Amino acid sequence: MVDFPQPVLLPFLSFQKAISRALQDISHCGSGEVWESPRCCIHKTAGQTRQGCFECCIKCLGGIPYASLIATILLYAGVALFCGCGHEALSGTVNILQTYFEMTRAAGDVIDVFTMIDIFKYVIYGVAAAFFVYGILLMVEGFFTTGAIKDLYGDFKITTCGRCVSAWFIMLTYIFMLAWLGVTAFTSLPVYMYFNLWTICRNATIVDGANLCLDLRQYGIVTIGEEKKVCTTSESFIKMCDSNELNMTFHLFIVALAGAGAAVIAMVHYLMVLSANWAYVKDACRMQKYEDIKSKEEQELHDIHSTRSKERLNAYT
Repeated sequence: MVDFPQPVLLPFLSFQKAISRALQDISHCGSGEVWESPRCCIHKTAGQTRQGCFECCIKCLGGIPYASLIATILLYAGVALFCGCGHEALSGTVNILQTYFEMTRAAGDVIDVFTMIDIFKYVIYGVAAAFFVYGILLMVEGFFTTGAIKDLYGDFKITTCGRCVSAWFIMLTYIFMLAWLGVTAFTSLPVYMYFNLWTICRNATIVDGANLCLDLRQYGIVTIGEEKKVCTTSESFIKMCDSNELNMTFHLFIVALAGAGAAVIAMVHYLMVLSANWAYVKDACRMQKYEDIKSKEEQELHDIHSTRSKERLNAYT
């Protein structure tokens, strides 16, 4: 036996190791799988290729309606700020009226400012729950009208019900946008009131001897016959200006106003998204009708050609 030097045998040994490694990889591939590269088996079944984790993630991320997602996040953020800060600001307003303006709840079924504040709180609860559900519905509608979802689940039929649902969401979102515009305008009223009160407190500390008063009758909080006002010379006014409750309530109303504005922007964003989805559904419906007509014409041509072929064969025989 001839002994070859080690440098000569080294390439052959490396080639033998590579072959054995490839055979081990091929043995790892199960039935119906084809070895493509080291540690990579492709599953071939019914003409389909099993994709890797990265490809599946990219395909799933492509199915997310990002425009609807951004609008939903903006809507939830705006509603949360409006409801949370608005509720706490109303509670702070009740404390300020009872502590510094010496107002009490009216006995019986008389509707006063405290009853109105309680009604506003219940309205806030309803708004939070309603728009939480509405945001989910709009997000689901965005998923079903996204073109990437069509690629994931195959061709789908655009039904009349689907078009009616898209048109209904557009109309409903437009109504909600107008409603949020009204809410934004209404929320600016307490911001204006507290801004006047904050300005009076600041001017009272700057100008010595200034006798400034705030009368609640000017804002319609109390009736004309009731005189509920505080002046800069009173002790209750000084305590109110020095307390953190006034400053906190004022800023809470400002944040609630910003939340209502964010909800308006979210509604406008939803209108753009829904309009684009409606256009997509409309074009898809037209394309579907075109494909149906085309398939019928091709079937008719095929039937005519088959009939002529049979006639020619019968004439020949």
